[in-house]
Order: sequence, then structure tokens, then C-alpha cells
Amino acid sequence: MKDGHGRVIDYLRISLTDRCNFRCIYCMPAEGVCMMGHDEILRIEEIEAIARVATRIGIRSVRLTGGEPLVRKGVVGLVRSLRNMPGIENISMTTNGVLLPQMAGELKEAGLSRVNISLDTLDPEQFEFITRVGKIESTLKGIDAALEAGFNPVKINAVTVRSLNQDFLAFAKLSIDRPLHVRFIEYMPVGESTGADGTGWGKQDVVPSEELLQIINERAVAQGLPELQPTDGSHKPLGWGPARYFEFPGAQGTVGFISPLSRHFCSECNRLRLTADGKLRPCLFSDREIDVRAALREGGEEAVYDCFLKALDLKPDEHHDKVGTERKMSQIGG
Repeated sequence: MKDGHGRVIDYLRISLTDRCNFRCIYCMPAEGVCMMGHDEILRIEEIEAIARVATRIGIRSVRLTGGEPLVRKGVVGLVRSLRNMPGIENISMTTNGVLLPQMAGELKEAGLSRVNISLDTLDPEQFEFITRVGKIESTLKGIDAALEAGFNPVKINAVTVRSLNQDFLAFAKLSIDRPLHVRFIEYMPVGESTGADGTGWGKQDVVPSEELLQIINERAVAQGLPELQPTDGSHKPLGWGPARYFEFPGAQGTVGFISPLSRHFCSECNRLRLTADGKLRPCLFSDREIDVRAALREGGEEAVYDCFLKALDLKPDEHHDKVGTERKMSQIGG
């Protein structure tokens, strides 16, 4: 089906939990968020029911997010159920990778199509600062596990934050020797603006993608490397995201740029979001939500179908540079 602005909506992001084994500075406060009660979180069978209804409006691709989706009990069984659901063609996951060494093979066997692994720095000390509790070795082992399990593509999601002074070229070079697809994502104004601890979003921290591409190319040339070149269609990784892809000549992977602020792609948006507590969000930047959990528990799947129709009608034409949302990223679902 199409939304009120003529866009085909075929992609649903499902947050499985608000819990996470990291405390990333752009995602949640150091003490974590106030965890939802057991009855507030959608049960696995409820997620399956909502996904089943979603296929009726044309949803074909599902991404599982969190918090950290791999801490949710029953996630492998959910992947298997979604894989066997008529209408669902692709199932992917965004994860910090820490639990992939134990779970990658099982997830692949269950039917997970691809993984995106969040990694915002290659510096061990900075990694601990960003995640507050994590060790970079754990995520790097997760990347290895994803490749060994045969996931294709394996994408690395790096949020670019100017004040962190990340080594962008080092990230881009990850794509040269292994089939890794590095995607740089502009820092988005979700949750609070800059707080007293300096860890909230601020406009000064946004690195526009065009500037970032120039920075990487200048540093590459300084090291005797060729500049990034636009990739042709055959090398573009599978998926349904809005990234523009480039590559170093002869590289096994690609480098992508996702530009929600400097280069809006709202006119091409094809997604809806389901929070862990069962709220359907037509737009990441909007605080408008539809209570699917209550609809399912009180009215069954037909009531859920009506919620999806309402979400299609409420989906805005674009985010209009809105700054800040009532929920933090971990509560929305990445």
C-alpha cells in the first residue's frame, strides 16, 4: 500500500526490547533508561501477530532492532517464525555484535538474511567512552562471527560525531580487504539536545556527508590511496536503505553515506517503526504514535490492521528538520 504522499511502504522496523548491554552516549543516559515492565513489552507471539497483519498492507522486509535485539529471549525463534511467514521476503537485524560469536550460526540457520553492526570508533579507549561499558574486542569478534556464518552483506554502521574526532579513513579502509560495507550515518537529533554532560545531540556535532566524503578522499590521497568512486549497481550491497555507495577501486566492500539531515531522503521513505512496547511510529522524528499493543489485546488482528491504515495516513511528508524527540533512540528502536 501507499501512504498519503504516494510512497510505497514495504519495510517495518521492529524493536524487540529497550534493554541493551551498552550505554552509548547518543542513545541512553549512563544509568540506562527506566526499563519497561514485563506486561508493557510485546510478547513474541504478539510481535508475530502484528508482523502477520503488516504483510496485509504490503510489508515485505523486516528489521529487528533494540536496544540490543540479541538480549531478547526468544529472538532466534522469532526469526524462524518470520522466515516462514508468507509475504516476508527479508529479515535483517541491527546489533552491537557482542553476542554474535555465540548466536550468528543459529540466527543464519533460522533465516536471518543480513546484519548491520553498530561500531562508532576503532579506538579502544574511545569505544569505552562512547559505550560506557563496552570493549571493542567484543564487537570486532562479532564482525568476524557474522562473516564466518555467511551473512551477506555485513554492514558496519558508524554514527559520525564531530567532537569525537573519529578516524573516518580507517573505517573506510575496512572495506578494502574484506566484504564489509561501511556506512557513515549523520548524527540525528533524536532524544534530548545537548545536556549538562555534553553527550546529547548538538547541531555543531553533525558532519554533513559531502564534507565527510571530502575528508576521507583527502586523507586517502595523503596516504597514497585512490579516492572513493561511486559504486556501480552490481557492487551495491543488498538492502533497502537510503545510503549512497562508493568504493575504493578493487575493494571487496563499499563505503556508504546516509544523510538524513544534509540530504533528505524523506520522499523515498518506505518504512514504519514498531516500538518494543507496541507503539507504531510513522516517522522516526515524529512523536506521534499509534497504540498497536492495546489494539491487539482488546480487538485482535483486525484492530491492528486499522492501526496500520492509520499509520499510513499519518506518515508525514518529511521530518521538517525537527530537533529532539520525547523518546530516546533506545526506546524507539534505532
